[in-house]
Amino acid sequence: MVIDLKVCVGCHACTAACKATNGTPPDIYFARVHEREVGVFPNARREFLPVLCNHCEDPPCVPVCPTGASYKREDGIVAVKSDLCIGCRSCATSCPYEHRHYVKPGILETGYFNGELTLYEKAKYNRWDSGTVIKCDFCMDRVDQGLQPACVETCPAEARIFGDLADPDSAPSKLLRENESFTLLPDAGTKPSVHYLKA
Repeated sequence: MVIDLKVCVGCHACTAACKATNGTPPDIYFARVHEREVGVFPNARREFLPVLCNHCEDPPCVPVCPTGASYKREDGIVAVKSDLCIGCRSCATSCPYEHRHYVKPGILETGYFNGELTLYEKAKYNRWDSGTVIKCDFCMDRVDQGLQPACVETCPAEARIFGDLADPDSAPSKLLRENESFTLLPDAGTKPSVHYLKA
């Protein structure tokens, strides 16, 4: 994925689309947007940095998993098999980006309103298991159907571009060749697959 910081307007549509599509429990967001103010009036402005799992080429979360629940697909997507996860959180500790989320016991029973689950929560929470770790998986169910991840499809500014970085003719590959870009925490040595075009 390539995220163009020149056109991101910080609308949080990606966060909302991810939340709605994945139905994550309270306080768990796979797609977040960090904001900060820079400059001094009258030359002040806001900057936005959307973040999500980096689906690293060398993901430290995979080899530390004692059960094989954390794995990397052939297409590069890093995911979790909930039925194998024992909730030890070794993967969360090893992730330098803090993009692993623990489903606290009881949270799937109380939901957002600390009582009976809504119909939406009942439908969506079936995907998650209490006491396990969950994360962004690039909406791999959608990708397997030839669709874009929800955050990409929803972005009104088209700041997110998704595709095969191994294909030199893909849109992300072309953008990275033609623009100055960076990844987060390059010193961690994980080789992230999420790249940012400089603002």
